[in-house]
Amino acid sequence: MLIDTYGRVATDLRVSLTDRCNLRCTYCMPEEGLQWLAKPDLLSDDEIVRLIRIAVTDLGVTEVRFTGGEPLLRPGIVGIVERCAALEPRPQMSITTNGIGLKRTAAALKAAGLDRVNVSLDTLRPDVFKTLTRRDRHKDVIEGMEAARAAGLTPVKVNTVLMPGLNDDEAPDLLAWAVEHGYELRFIEQMPLDAQHGWKRDGMITASHILTSLRTRFTLTPEGDDERGSAPAERWVVDGGPHTVGVIASVTRPFCRACDRTRLTADGQVRTCLFAREESDLRGALRSGAPDEEIARLWKLAMWGKKAGSGLDDPSFLQPDRPMSAIGG
Repeated sequence: MLIDTYGRVATDLRVSLTDRCNLRCTYCMPEEGLQWLAKPDLLSDDEIVRLIRIAVTDLGVTEVRFTGGEPLLRPGIVGIVERCAALEPRPQMSITTNGIGLKRTAAALKAAGLDRVNVSLDTLRPDVFKTLTRRDRHKDVIEGMEAARAAGLTPVKVNTVLMPGLNDDEAPDLLAWAVEHGYELRFIEQMPLDAQHGWKRDGMITASHILTSLRTRFTLTPEGDDERGSAPAERWVVDGGPHTVGVIASVTRPFCRACDRTRLTADGQVRTCLFAREESDLRGALRSGAPDEEIARLWKLAMWGKKAGSGLDDPSFLQPDRPMSAIGG
């Protein structure tokens, strides 16, 4: 069991498969990209599957989310999913993706055992998408989402970040579109995880702003804490149901007390929090021949030291040295 000193138990594992990405979102990285991890530094497919097996069979993990960077850039992703689906007990498996590669991979991922997808889409307007991501791939994302739904990777969840002066007026349109197409929309406050360290609290679109905007067109009824559990999104029923919309207010309404996550970077480091500045090395233990029991012990030790909260409200807060693309969302 992965338990910390505050009694929280981590059952949800986020696994970054690569730090690389085929978009250059303005709130994540500079236009020229980043210095990617060298291939020898990345965990191999076998190492990833071994760590997930230890987490699931020895440490009580029940859910696995594959992230990046852009996880669909990992050549062996279908095989990794298939091997993890054969574990006993079988974990629930999902992926967070920008959706560009879904049209060609959705059916194979479903056949391999993937349960569902989260797709990042910040705008319905192709010109704004190009400005935000510095790539003209809006159509590919839309088609990827359609392919995921057709393959049965449902519910298809849509993750949206609103940016001032770009797409902050789109919240009601995005929700209307998501309801029409049967997608589950979740707005995410912009977090201080950009490589440029340009995030400013007074420049972000807050959960309060998002909800005010949505209520100009929709009636929103809180779903309640009992339904939320440890999920990061607060959810509201839209116009009496059955559709819902979520808001992940990581900055203004942090949910640290109910956090049940542990994170594994593409180069084999355990992170206890997205905003942590410390990591614990599992890759070294793997490659030095450590048995499963030792790796599990190191993982438990790392999680035991998890802090009470993200520290975002502390005046001395410093962004992590590594950006979101390296950490895994």
